[in-house]
Amino acid sequence: MTEFAGELSPPFEIVEPQAWRAPIIFNSPHSGSAYPAEFLEASRIDVAALRRSEDSFMDELIAGLSDRGFPIIRVNFPRSYVDVNREPYELDPRMFTGRLPSFANTRSMRVAGGLGTIPRVVGDGQEIYRERLDVDEALRRIEVLYKPYHRALRRLINKAHQAFGAVILVDCHSMPSVGVSRDEPRRPDVVIGDRYGTSCAPLLPDLVEEMMSSLGYSVGRNKPYAGGFITEHYGNPASGLHTVQIELNRAVYMDERQRERGPRFVQVAADFASLADALAKIPFGDLGPFQAAAE
Repeated sequence: MTEFAGELSPPFEIVEPQAWRAPIIFNSPHSGSAYPAEFLEASRIDVAALRRSEDSFMDELIAGLSDRGFPIIRVNFPRSYVDVNREPYELDPRMFTGRLPSFANTRSMRVAGGLGTIPRVVGDGQEIYRERLDVDEALRRIEVLYKPYHRALRRLINKAHQAFGAVILVDCHSMPSVGVSRDEPRRPDVVIGDRYGTSCAPLLPDLVEEMMSSLGYSVGRNKPYAGGFITEHYGNPASGLHTVQIELNRAVYMDERQRERGPRFVQVAADFASLADALAKIPFGDLGPFQAAAE
């Protein structure tokens, strides 16, 4: 990790409560805003454009949950630099000089869209790099940023699982208020992703929808976001491991154009606390080995 001392130190943070109130982990993998100088120099677009891919302030919205007995994780490097919500080697060979490892996944839909582990584009489709990257640089980022994050996340999940017999990982994201396609319907305030019923017991998305609706939010499920690699990879209801993704409409809590916190920011943070409190009341004995729905 010493290669990133200063600019990306620490690359991610885990804040554990003094006493765990429940086996519920809140994760913010896309709110990082520490841009390495060499990355900015290699980019053909400015920081403002790069930041359009950020889930800005999502880490701040959940920061207070550690004081309420819930561990939180935040990633400090930007997703446009390394995206931890991808397989470790979802890489586009068109981006690099040199040969990718034979085990790299070069054909996923995310790679095709330019949004692999080392993204080619930002969220609105703008190309990031002026020139091709050396493949060794991509592999270095994966080794010293991506892999340590996932090792730490697995340790935290295992700790909760061993202590409680079940664990809930809440993967927290935000989405642009308007989709790229004009044909896409108006996005709700919150989109719950459970990989179409496969990443968690159904009582979890049901509870999230009921709670957020009662707080005045419009809620959708799995469209346009069903959950990424983290939701899919760590969700194993048959083993008592449950993941649910929450996508919050950015217009709800921030000014998207100015990238500033909006007037409802404090209230939204309080609503996340209310959601955490509601999740903590789940009878965790009911979340042991559980057969998820078929896809």
